[in-house]
Amino acid sequence: MRNPSSPGGRIGRPRSAAADAAILAATRDALVELGWSKLTMGDVSTRAGVAKTTLYRRWAGKNELVVDAVAELFDSLELPDRGSLEADIEDVVLQFAELLRRPEARTALMAVVAESTRDEALRDRIRSAIVDRQKRLVVQGRERAQARGELPREEDAALAGRTTDLIFDVIAGTVVHRALVSSEPVDEVWVAAFTALLMHGLRGAAGAA
Repeated sequence: MRNPSSPGGRIGRPRSAAADAAILAATRDALVELGWSKLTMGDVSTRAGVAKTTLYRRWAGKNELVVDAVAELFDSLELPDRGSLEADIEDVVLQFAELLRRPEARTALMAVVAESTRDEALRDRIRSAIVDRQKRLVVQGRERAQARGELPREEDAALAGRTTDLIFDVIAGTVVHRALVSSEPVDEVWVAAFTALLMHGLRGAAGAA
């Protein structure tokens, strides 16, 4: 969840975590019911039971508010230690798929992505509030795998950053496409096959299956 020190944060009276949670939940509910074009700050304030001025003290407008409502959902993803990199990947992919099955997550994510094609500032906010924050899972997974000896360490920080970006793009892009574009199941069988492909590459995946 965004805080006053994050991009776009404002200095003012102390924030109420309960009020923020109610506002973000109301935003997601309103988005499912009304859609992006009909959603207004007034709708959210009514549903959350707060004054519209309270919203504007926290968020400059609808774009910021909806992105933060989506980001809060994605912040719930965790990377439990299952003992191997392959098992860790399978676990977090299944979590991600379960999240995307929730109507509020599907609707909110698709709405902000569609709107961002016409709004560069919104794309930047999606990148900072959602994409960059969720790369923490890739960093954590790689560090854990390196500690186990499953992956080599990369001494070049720039190279490590590019590798993190690539891994995130491959996993997030594939799962979102499978779940939201193709509308195909992201179940344990598919996740195992996808993880094998990710771990072993095109040449090794057939033998690993």
